[in-house]
Order: sequence, then C-alpha cells, then structure tokens
Amino acid sequence: MRELVAAVRRGDVDEVTALLESGADPDTLEDGLPVLCLAVAAYDRPVAEALLQAGADPLRRLSDGSTPLTRAVDGGSHLLTHALATSRIPLPAPARAELLARARRWAEAGTEAELRRITGHTGPVERIRVEDDEVGWWSEQLTLGGTTVRDEHRAVLTSTEERYGIRTPFDELVDRALAHPDRDHVVWSDVVFTLGRRLDEETWQWTRDLLNHPDRLYRLLAADIMLFLILGDFVTGRDPFWDRGRELVPWAEQEEDPEVLAVILQAMTHDSAPEIEAVGLSHLAYPDPRVRAQVTDALGHAEDGRSQVSPESLTAVLTLAGDEDPGVREAACRWLAHYRGSEPEVGDALVALTRDERQPIRICAVSGLAYRDDPRCVEAQHRIGPVGEESRDDERLLDVWRYQRRQEAAGGS
Repeated sequence: MRELVAAVRRGDVDEVTALLESGADPDTLEDGLPVLCLAVAAYDRPVAEALLQAGADPLRRLSDGSTPLTRAVDGGSHLLTHALATSRIPLPAPARAELLARARRWAEAGTEAELRRITGHTGPVERIRVEDDEVGWWSEQLTLGGTTVRDEHRAVLTSTEERYGIRTPFDELVDRALAHPDRDHVVWSDVVFTLGRRLDEETWQWTRDLLNHPDRLYRLLAADIMLFLILGDFVTGRDPFWDRGRELVPWAEQEEDPEVLAVILQAMTHDSAPEIEAVGLSHLAYPDPRVRAQVTDALGHAEDGRSQVSPESLTAVLTLAGDEDPGVREAACRWLAHYRGSEPEVGDALVALTRDERQPIRICAVSGLAYRDDPRCVEAQHRIGPVGEESRDDERLLDVWRYQRRQEAAGGS
C-alpha cells in the first residue's frame, strides 16, 4: 500500500496507525524491504512500535541475510533494538544469539572502526549529536559512505545481556561506560542503570572502592552507581542500601572535583544520619553551584514531619534561597515549601521567591505558602504568570484553590 509507505517515510505515526487499523499490511514491502526497515533506518521508534503492534515481523529474513532486528542493532539504536527484541516474547534462541553476537562485535570493535570496515571507506566521518528529549540522554550519529549508525552499541549489548540473565563482569561494564565519558550519554546511563540494580554487597563494595581511583571519571561513575544503589529498585521496592549513605561521608569530605562531589552528596543525603548535616553545612559556600544545590537535602528532611532541623540548617537554607544560581534557589525553595516550622522568616523567604525570574521557582514558592496557610499565597499566585504546556498539569497550581477551600470550610464550621 503506497499510502502506508508514504506515511512511514514521513514519520506520521498517527496516519500509520490509522492505515494499519484500516487493514494495511504491516509487512508491506518497498523496494524489497518491509516498511519496518524504513522506520528502523530513520530511527523512528514511534512508527516502528506502531508497525510491531500491528504484527510486523522483526525477524523476517531479508535477501542480504539481515532482519529488521539485526538492522536495528547495526544502526546502534538502543531503544529501537529493545522495541523489536521484546515484541516477540520469548525471542527465539537463534535470534537471541544473533542479536548478542552482532551487538558484541560492534561494541568490541568500536562504532567508527566497524563502520569503516563494513563500508570500506577511509574518508572523514560526518558526526552529529542526537538527543532523546523523552529519556534525557544523547548519542553520536556517524555517517560514512552513505551509511549512518549511532554509537549506542555498548548500551545495546549491556541491556541485552541484562535482559537475558548474563551477569557481565563489573570491570567490563566500567570500561564500556568510560568509553563514553559523559553522564548523559546513553551508554554511560545504561551501565549505571544496570549496575545500580545489582543490589548486592559485592557490587556495593566494588563501587565504593572505585571512589578511591585517581581518575575523576572513575570516581564520577562510582558516585553515579552509588546513587542508584541507594535509591534501590522502584519496581520491587527493594532498597537495602538506603541508610548507608553515611558511609560516603569520608569521600564527601575529601573529594575535590565538583561534579563528583555533587553526585556523592546527592547519594548520601538519602540517609538521615546526623553526621550528614555537618557535611552539608561545610559546603554551604562551595564555589560550584552544582554542589551548593545538593546542600539542602543534607539539612534535614522537613517533609517527613520531623522537627530535627537545627537553627543552623534553617539559616543555611534561607541563605541558599537568595543564591545567585537558579538551580540552588530552586533546591532551597523545594526545601522551604515542605518545611512545617512556624518561623516567620520562612514565609517571608517564600514570598520573595514568588518574584523569582524562573517560573518553576515561583510555582513552588506559591505552593509552599499555600501549604503553610499563608494568606499571601492568594496575591502571589498572580505572579506565576501564564503557564506553558509543560507545566499545565502541575498539581501545585491548585494549591491556592485548596487553601481557599480550607479557609471556607473553617469559616463555615
């Protein structure tokens, strides 16, 4: 059906879905290739998922010996490979072995080297950065001799091994992450996610030992993994390391790299040990705002209804509420919005934050005033301004209305 081919080429997922629901064949061919391959080549996951849901065959053997699934692996698309591999449960053993072998070949050779091998070209590689706004990570797209791939192959291999119960050695996963030394790269993120779900003492000790490495990148990776280990598994609810953030205090006291330190602080502050407050206060005036933004979480957890917030901590948060960096002010605003103490300076600080240049901070501050039953929230609400699509469903926008309903109920009673 020419209409389906055209819709797939345009990336029009709504039209593709409508055509499929009207009876279009999800395995429609175009120049001898199923339209699923067109979606794979375009890195169009929504269209590919619509075709798969309608019954497109990810294992269809093509004239060159490939399948849509192996083409997704070769293209280096982590999420597309996952979509195609999991559309058949269970994936047949031969297809699983082929998937793993292909991903391993790319991962071990390196994306550029393997791209040069399969194309036979020696010229310059065209490189662009591609970002996934939905997930929040990025990868590099390489084009040579008319062939385009992305450098996500190590993530493809890592997640595939994990899916099929292969426990890849810790050091090997570390090497994969460090081949892409950026916290937002898909490979780094996938390694952190994989190791962060190994909630066993062995992984904890190996990761903590890595914090002693002389190379900051190793320490950064360790801090990232520590954070995930402490947060635990959201699916099962297991969090055996939740209260062991205090073990990171010595590293927080000696770490000199601001990015590493910020992640260590983020990890350790999920623990409520008293020594963590002292660590937070010691970094109140730290030059890097990424570190200052983590200080508030070290200074008690007012949202839990506890009153063990020291006067020093409250003063520190009020100081951070006036910080020059918006990220620091937002962190302080969140803390103050959950604080239930009656100190008038807290309400005054929130009122000041309702005039902040950043709308998310204004929303948070108005919400905090409303939860404190501070009547100034009504007038301050008007300073939020028109909200965009990204904030329209923010529940906090209803907090002033809830405050007014409480006042009416109290007056009526």
